[in-house]
Amino acid sequence: MTSVSVPTADYRLLEGLPIAASVVRGEHLLFANAALARLFGAPVSELMATPVAALIARFIPEERGWVEPIYETYSRGGPRPEKPLWLRLRRADGQQITMSVHHAPGLTPEDTVVLMQNAEGEDSVRRLTEALAAAAAEMLHCRDEQAVLEKAVDAVHRQGFYVTVMRLEGDIFRHGPMRQEAASVAEAEKLYGMPIGDVRIPTSAVPHFREVLERRKAAFHPDIYAVVSRIHPPEVLANIRKLYPPEAQGLDAPILVDGKPFGLLSVQGTTITPAGAGTLELFAQLLGGALENVRHHQTLAVRLEEVSRLQDELVARERLTVLGEAAGVVAHEVRNPLGAILNAVAVLRREAHLGPTGQAAVGMLEEEVIRLEDIVKDLLDVVRPLEPRPRPVQLGELVRRALGQLHGPPDAPTLRFTVDEDSNTPSIEGDETLLQLAVTHLVRNAVQASPTGGRVRLAVEPAKDGVRLVVEDEGPGIPNVDPRRIFEPFFLTRANGRGLGLAIVRRVVLAHEGTVRAMARPGGGARFELWLPPTSSRASAD
Repeated sequence: MTSVSVPTADYRLLEGLPIAASVVRGEHLLFANAALARLFGAPVSELMATPVAALIARFIPEERGWVEPIYETYSRGGPRPEKPLWLRLRRADGQQITMSVHHAPGLTPEDTVVLMQNAEGEDSVRRLTEALAAAAAEMLHCRDEQAVLEKAVDAVHRQGFYVTVMRLEGDIFRHGPMRQEAASVAEAEKLYGMPIGDVRIPTSAVPHFREVLERRKAAFHPDIYAVVSRIHPPEVLANIRKLYPPEAQGLDAPILVDGKPFGLLSVQGTTITPAGAGTLELFAQLLGGALENVRHHQTLAVRLEEVSRLQDELVARERLTVLGEAAGVVAHEVRNPLGAILNAVAVLRREAHLGPTGQAAVGMLEEEVIRLEDIVKDLLDVVRPLEPRPRPVQLGELVRRALGQLHGPPDAPTLRFTVDEDSNTPSIEGDETLLQLAVTHLVRNAVQASPTGGRVRLAVEPAKDGVRLVVEDEGPGIPNVDPRRIFEPFFLTRANGRGLGLAIVRRVVLAHEGTVRAMARPGGGARFELWLPPTSSRASAD
């Protein structure tokens, strides 16, 4: 194809431009400078002999779908693009680069001047902004701070930077999540003699960090080694110099949570531009917002849990009120007949003419009356007001006493009992009678749930701010319900149970401001954990 014969002398000033320049008239290039020829890797004569549509297909194939309509519009006299166009251009060597394309009127209405400027730097900022914006959106879905920080450093590291979160803890800084050269971290840990996360850096040793947090504005460091030398000893600095290029730059951006300093987002790399630094500073602000979001969710969860607890206590109190009224009637109406029956049983036992069958019937009658009396007593224990009378109590002694007084099913003696009592377990202030009642019911529950030949393990040990009793059995375990429900009155897990023993345990423990919880035991069975404080405000008030 022959080139269009048109004069180009009037566009000779474009020849000296360092950026690629051309003049488009109709379907052909009217002019192309040497910079454009170098960019495309083709002689100027070849470029001018090739239709513009073919040049687009050859050098801009990925953007062809939307670039061609724009070219057709202004080549036919339509309006030229007013804003720069961003497009990916494929050079002759196959490498893709990003260009910023500007259009301007030529010397005649038919001519359009096209200037193409390498925009790799600006494009990297755009990619960085898009990537960090996407990461910021994902961080809002995290529900713990560590997950937020890990996602943040991952997002920055994927853009070709090394990054560390420096957490402020009182008057020290500590390394949080980081993405650094593994060899450098390993060497630093070897020199420090501890994991890098355990290294404490006094705030007085890093005044530039304090300044960033006080000014609440990011600081750009063109010489990263000058900053690192203020933090690490010479031997660590020498190791860093071996692994990182001398042109490395750094940025420290403040992370603020609820308006208070949380720490710094410290970024290092060789391609941190001023625009990129602004994007990273904005990302640090978004990181602080994501951490705020986590804390607000956690606070809300705690408050919801407290509201739920108060609602449960209110419902339980109302149930106990109704149950207490019923229990009073039952105790009055049942205990008198039971007493009369027991008196009759005593008289019948003295009758000489009763044979073996009669004696067995009388014995059975007495056992059932005693069982009914126990049920009435347990019912009253569930509903009666508890007023602990504190005195020093050894929880281990109550466990041994409960085992000594145990009256379980006929196969109870075949159970294996293990009692592990830590000799350092302190005494507590509590009502000995009430606590003995709770421990006895807890042990009895484990015995009744265990199969013949099973093992019941009990452990008494110091716990955080108190004492803990652990009771484990090898029975059927916790049913497929909320474990808290098994402490409700009349909630049965066994066909022959009463549903009152664990309710009594819970009432006694709450009266001492303790906690009791049930869970599945690894390997089968149930595990109960009872925790009691050294003393309670209720007991102290009494």
